[in-house]
Amino acid sequence: MGQSSSTEQQLSPELRQVQSLAASTGALPSLEKAFSLLSDPQTKSIPIHSLQKCFDLAFESLESERGPVFKEFPCCLVTWAGLPVDVKFELYDDDCKISGSFSPRDIFMLLWICWIFSWDSRISRSNTLKKKGECRLPDVSHLVLSAIESSAENGHELDYWDSVVTELDFQLPAAKIHLWALKTVPHLADCFQQFLHARLCCLTTPEDKSEPSCSSSHESSSSAISETTLLTRGTAWAISLTLRGPIYEEMSKACFASEVDEINENLLYRSSVHGKGLNRFWSNIEGYNGPLLLLIAACEEENKTRRWIIGALTQQGFENKELFYGTSGNLYALSPVFHALLSSGREKNFVYSHLHPTGRVYEAHPKPVGVAFGGSIGNERIFMDVDFGRVTIRHHAADKTYQHGALFPNQGFLPVEAAVLEVEAWGLGGRTAREIQASYKKREELFTEQRRKVDLKTFANWEDSPEKMMMDMMSNPNTVRREDR
Repeated sequence: MGQSSSTEQQLSPELRQVQSLAASTGALPSLEKAFSLLSDPQTKSIPIHSLQKCFDLAFESLESERGPVFKEFPCCLVTWAGLPVDVKFELYDDDCKISGSFSPRDIFMLLWICWIFSWDSRISRSNTLKKKGECRLPDVSHLVLSAIESSAENGHELDYWDSVVTELDFQLPAAKIHLWALKTVPHLADCFQQFLHARLCCLTTPEDKSEPSCSSSHESSSSAISETTLLTRGTAWAISLTLRGPIYEEMSKACFASEVDEINENLLYRSSVHGKGLNRFWSNIEGYNGPLLLLIAACEEENKTRRWIIGALTQQGFENKELFYGTSGNLYALSPVFHALLSSGREKNFVYSHLHPTGRVYEAHPKPVGVAFGGSIGNERIFMDVDFGRVTIRHHAADKTYQHGALFPNQGFLPVEAAVLEVEAWGLGGRTAREIQASYKKREELFTEQRRKVDLKTFANWEDSPEKMMMDMMSNPNTVRREDR
Protein backbone atom coordinates (compact mmCIF):
# COMPACT_ATOMS: atom_id res chain seq x y z
CA MET A 1 0.00 0.00 0.00
CA GLY A 2 2.81 2.38 0.93
CA GLN A 3 4.60 1.75 -2.37
CA SER A 4 1.40 2.29 -4.35
CA SER A 5 0.62 5.57 -2.61
CA SER A 6 4.17 6.85 -3.09
CA THR A 7 3.98 6.03 -6.79
CA GLU A 8 0.72 7.88 -7.11
CA GLN A 9 2.23 10.91 -5.37
CA GLN A 10 4.99 11.01 -8.00
CA LEU A 11 2.49 11.24 -10.87
CA SER A 12 1.75 14.69 -12.21
CA PRO A 13 -1.85 16.00 -12.19
CA GLU A 14 -1.84 15.92 -16.01
CA LEU A 15 -0.84 12.25 -16.07
CA ARG A 16 -3.47 11.37 -13.47
CA GLN A 17 -6.09 13.09 -15.60
CA VAL A 18 -5.02 11.16 -18.72
CA GLN A 19 -5.05 7.85 -16.84
CA SER A 20 -8.47 8.62 -15.39
CA LEU A 21 -9.80 9.41 -18.86
CA ALA A 22 -8.34 6.20 -20.32
CA ALA A 23 -9.77 4.16 -17.45
CA SER A 24 -13.24 5.66 -17.95
CA THR A 25 -13.26 4.52 -21.60
CA GLY A 26 -12.04 1.02 -20.72
CA ALA A 27 -8.87 1.49 -22.81
CA LEU A 28 -6.31 1.66 -19.97
CA PRO A 29 -5.57 -2.13 -19.76
CA SER A 30 -5.01 -2.44 -23.54
CA LEU A 31 -2.83 0.70 -23.53
CA GLU A 32 -0.69 -0.64 -20.71
CA LYS A 33 -0.29 -4.00 -22.44
CA ALA A 34 0.49 -2.37 -25.79
CA PHE A 35 3.10 -0.14 -24.14
CA SER A 36 4.83 -3.17 -22.62
CA LEU A 37 4.98 -4.84 -26.05
CA LEU A 38 6.10 -1.79 -28.05
CA SER A 39 8.47 -0.07 -25.61
CA ASP A 40 12.20 -0.57 -25.29
CA PRO A 41 12.95 -2.18 -21.89
CA GLN A 42 16.07 -0.07 -21.45
CA THR A 43 14.77 3.35 -22.41
CA LYS A 44 11.18 2.71 -21.21
CA SER A 45 9.92 4.49 -24.35
CA ILE A 46 8.40 3.44 -27.66
CA PRO A 47 10.67 3.76 -30.71
CA ILE A 48 9.26 5.44 -33.79
CA HIS A 49 9.75 2.36 -35.97
CA SER A 50 7.60 0.32 -33.55
CA LEU A 51 4.74 2.78 -33.89
CA GLN A 52 5.12 2.82 -37.67
CA LYS A 53 4.96 -0.97 -37.78
CA CYS A 54 1.92 -1.08 -35.50
CA PHE A 55 -0.07 1.61 -37.34
CA ASP A 56 1.14 1.01 -40.89
CA LEU A 57 -1.57 1.64 -43.51
CA ALA A 58 0.16 -0.04 -46.44
CA PHE A 59 -1.89 -2.30 -48.73
CA GLU A 60 -1.39 -3.98 -52.08
CA SER A 61 -3.40 -1.54 -54.20
CA LEU A 62 -5.53 1.55 -53.80
CA GLU A 63 -8.40 2.28 -56.20
CA SER A 64 -11.45 4.50 -56.32
CA GLU A 65 -15.01 3.81 -57.44
CA ARG A 66 -15.13 7.19 -59.15
CA GLY A 67 -12.08 8.20 -61.14
CA PRO A 68 -8.40 7.84 -60.30
CA VAL A 69 -6.97 8.32 -56.82
CA PHE A 70 -5.31 11.68 -56.28
CA LYS A 71 -1.54 11.54 -56.73
CA GLU A 72 -0.91 13.17 -53.37
CA PHE A 73 -3.29 10.89 -51.50
CA PRO A 74 -0.88 7.95 -50.83
CA CYS A 75 1.64 10.43 -49.41
CA CYS A 76 -1.02 11.73 -47.03
CA LEU A 77 -1.58 8.19 -45.81
CA VAL A 78 2.10 7.69 -45.09
CA THR A 79 2.30 10.72 -42.80
CA TRP A 80 -1.42 10.77 -41.80
CA ALA A 81 -1.23 14.53 -41.35
CA GLY A 82 0.26 15.18 -44.78
CA LEU A 83 -2.65 17.18 -46.15
CA PRO A 84 -1.27 20.51 -47.43
CA VAL A 85 -4.12 22.59 -46.02
CA ASP A 86 -4.12 26.11 -44.68
CA VAL A 87 -5.68 25.41 -41.27
CA LYS A 88 -4.52 26.78 -37.91
CA PHE A 89 -5.62 26.05 -34.36
CA GLU A 90 -5.35 28.73 -31.68
CA LEU A 91 -5.65 27.46 -28.12
CA TYR A 92 -7.21 29.53 -25.36
CA ASP A 93 -7.93 28.71 -21.73
CA ASP A 94 -11.23 26.92 -22.31
CA ASP A 95 -11.62 27.09 -26.06
CA CYS A 96 -9.96 26.45 -29.39
CA LYS A 97 -10.37 28.68 -32.43
CA ILE A 98 -10.01 27.26 -35.96
CA SER A 99 -8.88 29.49 -38.81
CA GLY A 100 -7.98 28.87 -42.43
CA SER A 101 -9.83 27.04 -45.19
CA PHE A 102 -10.27 23.76 -47.05
CA SER A 103 -10.71 23.10 -50.75
CA PRO A 104 -13.19 20.47 -52.01
CA ARG A 105 -10.20 18.30 -52.88
CA ASP A 106 -9.00 18.54 -49.27
CA ILE A 107 -12.42 17.45 -47.98
CA PHE A 108 -12.40 14.55 -50.43
CA MET A 109 -9.03 13.27 -49.17
CA LEU A 110 -9.94 13.85 -45.52
CA LEU A 111 -13.11 11.76 -45.91
CA TRP A 112 -11.17 9.03 -47.71
CA ILE A 113 -8.65 8.88 -44.86
CA CYS A 114 -11.49 8.56 -42.33
CA TRP A 115 -13.08 5.81 -44.42
CA ILE A 116 -9.77 3.90 -44.56
CA PHE A 117 -9.54 4.14 -40.77
CA SER A 118 -13.00 2.54 -40.46
CA TRP A 119 -12.22 -0.06 -43.15
CA ASP A 120 -8.92 -0.97 -41.50
CA SER A 121 -10.55 -1.33 -38.06
CA ARG A 122 -13.04 -3.88 -39.42
CA ILE A 123 -10.31 -5.75 -41.31
CA SER A 124 -8.24 -5.86 -38.13
CA ARG A 125 -11.15 -7.25 -36.11
CA SER A 126 -11.65 -10.01 -38.68
CA ASN A 127 -8.01 -11.11 -38.33
CA THR A 128 -7.09 -10.20 -41.92
CA LEU A 129 -4.64 -7.47 -40.99
CA LYS A 130 -1.70 -9.12 -42.76
CA LYS A 131 -3.61 -9.80 -45.96
CA LYS A 132 -5.46 -6.64 -46.88
CA GLY A 133 -5.33 -6.93 -50.65
CA GLU A 134 -7.08 -4.20 -52.62
CA CYS A 135 -8.60 -1.17 -50.92
CA ARG A 136 -11.39 0.28 -53.04
CA LEU A 137 -12.32 3.80 -51.96
CA PRO A 138 -16.02 4.72 -52.14
CA ASP A 139 -17.53 7.71 -53.90
CA VAL A 140 -18.02 10.45 -51.29
CA SER A 141 -19.04 13.24 -53.69
CA HIS A 142 -22.41 13.56 -51.95
CA LEU A 143 -20.64 14.39 -48.67
CA VAL A 144 -18.27 16.89 -50.31
CA LEU A 145 -21.20 18.62 -52.05
CA SER A 146 -23.00 18.76 -48.71
CA ALA A 147 -19.98 20.50 -47.17
CA ILE A 148 -19.86 22.96 -50.08
CA GLU A 149 -23.58 23.72 -49.84
CA SER A 150 -23.30 24.38 -46.10
CA SER A 151 -20.01 26.29 -46.06
CA ALA A 152 -19.51 28.14 -49.35
CA GLU A 153 -20.96 31.61 -49.80
CA ASN A 154 -22.48 30.78 -53.20
CA GLY A 155 -22.85 27.05 -52.62
CA HIS A 156 -26.60 27.07 -53.29
CA GLU A 157 -25.99 28.31 -56.85
CA LEU A 158 -23.96 25.24 -57.80
CA ASP A 159 -25.20 22.70 -60.36
CA TYR A 160 -25.03 19.61 -58.16
CA TRP A 161 -25.73 17.09 -60.94
CA ASP A 162 -23.19 18.15 -63.55
CA SER A 163 -20.31 19.40 -61.39
CA VAL A 164 -17.01 17.53 -61.05
CA VAL A 165 -16.39 17.86 -57.32
CA THR A 166 -12.61 17.54 -57.41
CA GLU A 167 -12.34 20.37 -59.96
CA LEU A 168 -14.42 22.91 -58.06
CA ASP A 169 -12.57 26.04 -56.98
CA PHE A 170 -14.03 26.88 -53.58
CA GLN A 171 -12.38 27.98 -50.37
CA LEU A 172 -14.41 26.57 -47.49
CA PRO A 173 -13.82 28.22 -44.09
CA ALA A 174 -12.45 25.68 -41.62
CA ALA A 175 -14.78 26.85 -38.85
CA LYS A 176 -17.84 26.26 -41.05
CA ILE A 177 -16.55 22.84 -42.09
CA HIS A 178 -16.20 21.97 -38.42
CA LEU A 179 -19.82 22.97 -37.76
CA TRP A 180 -20.96 21.04 -40.85
CA ALA A 181 -19.22 17.89 -39.63
CA LEU A 182 -20.75 18.16 -36.15
CA LYS A 183 -24.25 18.51 -37.62
CA THR A 184 -24.15 16.22 -40.66
CA VAL A 185 -21.65 13.46 -39.78
CA PRO A 186 -21.31 13.77 -35.99
CA HIS A 187 -19.40 10.48 -35.55
CA LEU A 188 -16.72 11.16 -38.19
CA ALA A 189 -14.03 11.57 -35.54
CA ASP A 190 -14.84 8.09 -34.20
CA CYS A 191 -13.17 6.59 -37.30
CA PHE A 192 -9.72 7.43 -35.95
CA GLN A 193 -10.61 6.18 -32.48
CA GLN A 194 -11.86 2.88 -33.92
CA PHE A 195 -8.66 2.51 -35.93
CA LEU A 196 -6.41 2.97 -32.89
CA HIS A 197 -8.49 0.68 -30.71
CA ALA A 198 -8.60 -2.09 -33.33
CA ARG A 199 -4.84 -1.93 -33.96
CA LEU A 200 -4.04 -2.08 -30.24
CA CYS A 201 -6.44 -4.97 -29.75
CA CYS A 202 -4.87 -6.76 -32.70
CA LEU A 203 -1.44 -6.20 -31.17
CA THR A 204 -2.39 -7.53 -27.74
CA THR A 205 -4.56 -10.43 -28.96
CA PRO A 206 -2.98 -13.78 -29.85
CA GLU A 207 -2.65 -14.14 -33.62
CA ASP A 208 -5.12 -16.43 -35.39
CA LYS A 209 -3.17 -19.01 -37.39
CA SER A 210 -6.09 -19.87 -39.65
CA GLU A 211 -5.89 -18.73 -43.27
CA PRO A 212 -7.93 -15.53 -43.72
CA SER A 213 -10.18 -15.06 -46.66
CA CYS A 214 -8.87 -12.97 -49.53
CA SER A 215 -10.10 -9.45 -49.07
CA SER A 216 -9.59 -8.53 -52.71
CA SER A 217 -12.21 -11.05 -53.83
CA HIS A 218 -14.59 -9.71 -51.20
CA GLU A 219 -13.91 -6.19 -52.37
CA SER A 220 -14.75 -6.92 -56.00
CA SER A 221 -18.03 -8.58 -54.99
CA SER A 222 -18.90 -5.65 -52.77
CA SER A 223 -18.25 -3.13 -55.53
CA ALA A 224 -20.43 -5.15 -57.93
CA ILE A 225 -23.31 -5.05 -55.47
CA SER A 226 -22.83 -1.33 -54.88
CA GLU A 227 -23.10 -0.58 -58.60
CA THR A 228 -26.52 -2.21 -58.89
CA THR A 229 -28.27 -1.00 -55.73
CA LEU A 230 -29.31 2.42 -54.49
CA LEU A 231 -27.43 1.81 -51.25
CA THR A 232 -23.81 2.23 -52.32
CA ARG A 233 -20.90 1.90 -49.94
CA GLY A 234 -20.48 5.67 -49.90
CA THR A 235 -24.10 6.37 -48.94
CA ALA A 236 -24.15 3.52 -46.41
CA TRP A 237 -21.01 4.91 -44.76
CA ALA A 238 -22.48 8.42 -44.65
CA ILE A 239 -25.64 7.09 -42.96
CA SER A 240 -23.59 5.05 -40.49
CA LEU A 241 -21.81 8.23 -39.35
CA THR A 242 -25.14 9.44 -37.94
CA LEU A 243 -25.89 6.23 -35.99
CA ARG A 244 -24.85 4.45 -32.80
CA GLY A 245 -25.20 0.95 -31.37
CA PRO A 246 -26.32 -2.25 -33.13
CA ILE A 247 -27.96 -0.40 -36.01
CA TYR A 248 -24.57 1.21 -36.77
CA GLU A 249 -22.97 -2.23 -36.97
CA GLU A 250 -25.65 -3.48 -39.37
CA MET A 251 -25.31 -0.42 -41.58
CA SER A 252 -21.52 -0.80 -41.60
CA LYS A 253 -21.87 -4.25 -43.17
CA ALA A 254 -22.96 -2.55 -46.39
CA CYS A 255 -19.81 -0.37 -46.36
CA PHE A 256 -16.98 -2.84 -45.97
CA ALA A 257 -15.88 -5.95 -47.79
CA SER A 258 -15.65 -8.39 -44.88
CA GLU A 259 -19.43 -8.62 -44.51
CA VAL A 260 -20.36 -8.93 -48.20
CA ASP A 261 -22.04 -12.32 -47.76
CA GLU A 262 -24.69 -10.77 -45.51
CA ILE A 263 -25.49 -7.77 -47.73
CA ASN A 264 -28.03 -9.58 -49.90
CA GLU A 265 -29.75 -10.97 -46.81
CA ASN A 266 -30.42 -7.42 -45.61
CA LEU A 267 -32.04 -6.39 -48.91
CA LEU A 268 -35.68 -7.25 -48.20
CA TYR A 269 -37.33 -5.56 -51.18
CA ARG A 270 -36.29 -4.10 -54.52
CA SER A 271 -38.96 -2.87 -56.91
CA SER A 272 -37.07 -3.82 -60.08
CA VAL A 273 -36.79 -7.42 -58.80
CA HIS A 274 -39.95 -8.01 -56.76
CA GLY A 275 -42.28 -5.68 -58.68
CA LYS A 276 -43.63 -2.23 -57.96
CA GLY A 277 -46.52 -1.53 -55.63
CA LEU A 278 -47.48 -1.62 -51.99
CA ASN A 279 -48.79 -5.19 -52.22
CA ARG A 280 -45.45 -6.53 -53.50
CA PHE A 281 -43.62 -4.41 -50.96
CA TRP A 282 -45.80 -5.73 -48.13
CA SER A 283 -45.32 -9.37 -49.05
CA ASN A 284 -41.53 -8.95 -48.65
CA ILE A 285 -41.30 -6.84 -45.49
CA GLU A 286 -44.28 -8.20 -43.53
CA GLY A 287 -43.20 -9.84 -40.30
CA TYR A 288 -39.90 -7.96 -40.11
CA ASN A 289 -39.91 -6.29 -36.68
CA GLY A 290 -36.58 -4.48 -36.74
CA PRO A 291 -35.09 -1.21 -38.03
CA LEU A 292 -35.70 -0.65 -41.74
CA LEU A 293 -34.15 1.70 -44.28
CA LEU A 294 -36.40 2.65 -47.21
CA LEU A 295 -34.70 4.23 -50.24
CA ILE A 296 -36.52 6.00 -53.08
CA ALA A 297 -34.94 7.08 -56.37
CA ALA A 298 -37.03 9.57 -58.35
CA CYS A 299 -36.88 12.36 -60.92
CA GLU A 300 -39.13 15.19 -62.01
CA GLU A 301 -40.89 15.04 -65.37
CA GLU A 302 -39.24 18.26 -66.55
CA ASN A 303 -35.72 16.85 -66.33
CA LYS A 304 -35.47 13.07 -66.12
CA THR A 305 -31.66 13.10 -66.13
CA ARG A 306 -31.54 14.79 -62.71
CA ARG A 307 -32.23 11.82 -60.48
CA TRP A 308 -32.20 12.18 -56.72
CA ILE A 309 -32.32 9.61 -53.93
CA ILE A 310 -33.91 10.03 -50.51
CA GLY A 311 -34.14 7.65 -47.57
CA ALA A 312 -36.14 7.07 -44.39
CA LEU A 313 -34.85 5.06 -41.44
CA THR A 314 -37.42 3.59 -39.04
CA GLN A 315 -36.67 1.91 -35.73
CA GLN A 316 -39.42 -0.69 -36.17
CA GLY A 317 -41.14 -2.66 -38.91
CA PHE A 318 -44.00 -1.37 -41.07
CA GLU A 319 -47.61 -1.78 -39.94
CA ASN A 320 -50.89 -1.49 -41.84
CA LYS A 321 -52.55 1.42 -40.03
CA GLU A 322 -54.83 4.36 -40.79
CA LEU A 323 -52.71 6.78 -38.76
CA PHE A 324 -49.09 7.70 -38.19
CA TYR A 325 -47.00 5.60 -35.80
CA GLY A 326 -43.42 5.04 -34.65
CA THR A 327 -41.10 6.01 -31.82
CA SER A 328 -38.15 7.50 -33.71
CA GLY A 329 -36.62 7.78 -37.17
CA ASN A 330 -34.47 9.79 -39.57
CA LEU A 331 -34.88 11.19 -43.06
CA TYR A 332 -31.93 11.39 -45.45
CA ALA A 333 -31.10 13.24 -48.64
CA LEU A 334 -28.60 10.81 -50.20
CA SER A 335 -27.91 11.92 -53.75
CA PRO A 336 -26.66 14.17 -55.22
CA VAL A 337 -26.18 15.93 -51.84
CA PHE A 338 -26.17 14.25 -48.43
CA HIS A 339 -28.16 15.62 -45.50
CA ALA A 340 -29.37 13.93 -42.33
CA LEU A 341 -32.71 15.13 -40.95
CA LEU A 342 -33.04 13.60 -37.50
CA SER A 343 -36.02 13.62 -35.18
CA SER A 344 -37.01 17.10 -33.97
CA GLY A 345 -38.77 15.81 -30.85
CA ARG A 346 -41.84 17.98 -31.45
CA GLU A 347 -44.20 15.39 -32.98
CA LYS A 348 -44.22 11.63 -33.51
CA ASN A 349 -45.63 11.25 -37.04
CA PHE A 350 -42.69 9.11 -38.10
CA VAL A 351 -44.27 6.52 -40.40
CA TYR A 352 -47.57 6.03 -42.23
CA SER A 353 -48.22 2.86 -44.20
CA HIS A 354 -51.80 1.97 -45.17
CA LEU A 355 -53.02 -0.81 -47.44
CA HIS A 356 -56.76 -1.38 -47.93
CA PRO A 357 -58.00 -4.81 -46.78
CA THR A 358 -59.27 -6.98 -49.62
CA GLY A 359 -62.74 -7.39 -48.12
CA ARG A 360 -63.57 -3.71 -47.70
CA VAL A 361 -65.99 -2.31 -50.29
CA TYR A 362 -67.02 1.22 -49.24
CA GLU A 363 -65.61 3.87 -46.91
CA ALA A 364 -67.23 7.22 -46.26
CA HIS A 365 -63.88 8.92 -45.58
CA PRO A 366 -61.11 6.71 -46.95
CA LYS A 367 -57.57 7.23 -45.72
CA PRO A 368 -54.74 7.69 -48.22
CA VAL A 369 -53.27 4.42 -49.44
CA GLY A 370 -49.48 4.43 -49.61
CA VAL A 371 -46.33 5.04 -47.56
CA ALA A 372 -45.50 8.38 -45.93
CA PHE A 373 -43.07 10.00 -43.49
CA GLY A 374 -43.58 13.17 -41.46
CA GLY A 375 -46.25 15.86 -41.70
CA SER A 376 -49.91 14.89 -41.26
CA ILE A 377 -52.45 12.81 -43.16
CA GLY A 378 -53.13 14.59 -46.44
CA ASN A 379 -50.14 16.89 -45.91
CA GLU A 380 -47.21 14.48 -45.61
CA ARG A 381 -43.51 15.43 -45.85
CA ILE A 382 -42.94 12.37 -48.10
CA PHE A 383 -45.81 10.40 -49.66
CA MET A 384 -45.46 7.51 -52.13
CA ASP A 385 -48.65 6.20 -53.73
CA VAL A 386 -49.95 2.62 -53.63
CA ASP A 387 -48.49 1.76 -57.05
CA PHE A 388 -45.03 3.15 -56.19
CA GLY A 389 -45.34 5.21 -59.34
CA ARG A 390 -45.34 8.75 -57.89
CA VAL A 391 -43.81 10.37 -54.84
CA THR A 392 -44.75 13.79 -53.45
CA ILE A 393 -42.22 15.84 -51.47
CA ARG A 394 -43.42 18.81 -49.40
CA HIS A 395 -41.55 21.63 -47.73
CA HIS A 396 -40.35 21.07 -44.18
CA ALA A 397 -42.84 23.69 -42.95
CA ALA A 398 -45.53 21.00 -43.20
CA ASP A 399 -43.61 18.68 -40.89
CA LYS A 400 -42.82 18.97 -37.18
CA THR A 401 -41.52 15.42 -36.70
CA TYR A 402 -38.23 15.66 -38.59
CA GLN A 403 -35.66 18.46 -38.69
CA HIS A 404 -35.81 21.21 -41.28
CA GLY A 405 -33.91 20.87 -44.52
CA ALA A 406 -34.27 20.14 -48.23
CA LEU A 407 -34.48 16.55 -49.46
CA PHE A 408 -32.98 17.41 -52.86
CA PRO A 409 -31.26 20.51 -54.31
CA ASN A 410 -33.42 23.54 -55.07
CA GLN A 411 -36.51 21.91 -53.60
CA GLY A 412 -38.46 25.14 -53.08
CA PHE A 413 -41.58 25.78 -51.01
CA LEU A 414 -44.25 24.24 -53.27
CA PRO A 415 -44.97 20.47 -53.24
CA VAL A 416 -43.01 18.52 -55.84
CA GLU A 417 -44.41 15.43 -57.55
CA ALA A 418 -41.87 13.08 -59.14
CA ALA A 419 -41.80 9.73 -60.90
CA VAL A 420 -40.46 6.84 -58.82
CA LEU A 421 -37.60 5.00 -60.54
CA GLU A 422 -36.60 2.47 -57.90
CA VAL A 423 -37.50 1.53 -54.32
CA GLU A 424 -35.44 -0.53 -51.90
CA ALA A 425 -36.01 -1.71 -48.32
CA TRP A 426 -33.03 -2.81 -46.21
CA GLY A 427 -33.42 -4.65 -42.92
CA LEU A 428 -31.07 -3.50 -40.17
CA GLY A 429 -32.34 -5.68 -37.34
CA GLY A 430 -29.64 -8.32 -37.63
CA ARG A 431 -29.93 -12.08 -37.74
CA THR A 432 -32.60 -12.22 -35.03
CA ALA A 433 -35.03 -10.06 -37.04
CA ARG A 434 -34.44 -12.16 -40.16
CA GLU A 435 -35.07 -15.40 -38.27
CA ILE A 436 -38.30 -14.04 -36.76
CA GLN A 437 -39.51 -12.95 -40.20
CA ALA A 438 -38.64 -16.37 -41.66
CA SER A 439 -40.68 -18.05 -38.91
CA TYR A 440 -43.57 -15.67 -39.57
CA LYS A 441 -43.54 -16.39 -43.31
CA LYS A 442 -43.37 -20.14 -42.70
CA ARG A 443 -46.35 -19.91 -40.35
CA GLU A 444 -48.34 -17.87 -42.86
CA GLU A 445 -47.57 -20.37 -45.62
CA LEU A 446 -48.77 -23.19 -43.37
CA PHE A 447 -52.05 -21.39 -42.64
CA THR A 448 -52.57 -20.68 -46.34
CA GLU A 449 -51.94 -24.30 -47.22
CA GLN A 450 -54.39 -25.48 -44.56
CA ARG A 451 -57.10 -23.16 -45.87
CA ARG A 452 -56.63 -24.55 -49.38
CA LYS A 453 -57.06 -28.17 -48.34
CA VAL A 454 -60.44 -29.81 -49.06
CA ASP A 455 -61.89 -32.56 -46.87
CA LEU A 456 -63.07 -34.97 -49.56
CA LYS A 457 -64.88 -37.24 -47.06
CA THR A 458 -67.05 -34.42 -45.81
CA PHE A 459 -67.93 -33.20 -49.29
CA ALA A 460 -68.67 -36.78 -50.42
CA ASN A 461 -71.54 -36.89 -47.91
CA TRP A 462 -74.56 -35.11 -49.45
CA GLU A 463 -76.24 -34.52 -46.08
CA ASP A 464 -73.27 -32.50 -44.79
CA SER A 465 -72.44 -30.71 -48.02
CA PRO A 466 -72.77 -26.91 -48.37
CA GLU A 467 -74.80 -27.41 -51.56
CA LYS A 468 -77.60 -29.27 -49.69
CA MET A 469 -77.66 -26.66 -46.96
CA MET A 470 -78.07 -23.85 -49.50
CA MET A 471 -80.85 -25.70 -51.33
CA ASP A 472 -82.73 -26.34 -48.08
CA MET A 473 -82.50 -22.67 -47.11
CA MET A 474 -83.78 -21.55 -50.50
CA SER A 475 -86.71 -24.00 -50.43
CA ASN A 476 -87.92 -22.94 -46.96
CA PRO A 477 -85.86 -20.09 -45.46
CA ASN A 478 -88.19 -19.77 -42.43
CA THR A 479 -87.53 -23.30 -41.20
CA VAL A 480 -85.92 -23.29 -37.75
CA ARG A 481 -82.74 -25.29 -37.87
CA ARG A 482 -80.89 -26.60 -34.91
CA GLU A 483 -77.26 -27.52 -35.00
CA ASP A 484 -76.64 -31.23 -34.55
CA ARG A 485 -74.61 -31.92 -31.47
